[in-house]
Parts: sequence; C-alpha cells; structure tokens
Amino acid sequence: MTQPLALVLYEKLLPGSQLVNRLQDLNYRVQTLADPALLVNCAEEAKPMLVLVDLEPASKNVSAAISRLKQNSATQHLPVIAVCAESATDLQAAARTAGANLVVSDVGILNHLEQFLEQALHIE
Repeated sequence: MTQPLALVLYEKLLPGSQLVNRLQDLNYRVQTLADPALLVNCAEEAKPMLVLVDLEPASKNVSAAISRLKQNSATQHLPVIAVCAESATDLQAAARTAGANLVVSDVGILNHLEQFLEQALHIE
C-alpha cells in the first residue's frame, strides 16, 4: 500500500523537523518546502493528501499561498492545516480567510497531530 503524502511548508528548523518526524511516525511520506511561493506548483506536481503550513515567520506570504492554493482548481480540494502561536490571533484570522481548513496551536500540534489529521481529512 502506498503511503499518503503530506506537503509541509516551514521555515523554523526545530518545530518543522519535529512535525516531519511525527508525520513519518504516522506512516506519511513527507515533502517539505520553505518558500511559500512554491506551494501551489509543488502541490500540483506532488499531489499530496494534505498540506501543513507554518504561518510564522513569513505569515503574509503563507496566507497568500494558502489563498492561491484554494483558488487553483487542481489544488482547491486539499485540506490545509495552518500552525501558529496561540497568541497570533491576526495570523489565525488571515489563515482562515485564506481558506485553511484548520488553524492550530504550535504548542499542541505534535501532541494532537493524529486528531488534527483525522479532522482535516474528514469527508463530509
């Protein structure tokens, strides 16, 4: 059986690599990128099951990348989980407006990743 692919956009090395390792522990293949401008093209080519994005520190670029992803007919169906600090309410709002399916705390993402993945992938 083929492992599902998760596309992960992050700039901060430590939390990003921890997230990648946790996804791999959950039997996901992981493709990473650091430049929000590459998100849509990468998603079109790689055909991931879901996308996880760290909103900090390039928050404006990341929210715009989420928006482009959701406006693209080839990628608009992809669930997007956005991660940021709990105190960053402006980033949370921008990610929701851009089309993120879930916006979660950077503190809780690793401990609750399985539940977040299940919620994001839930088919209505």
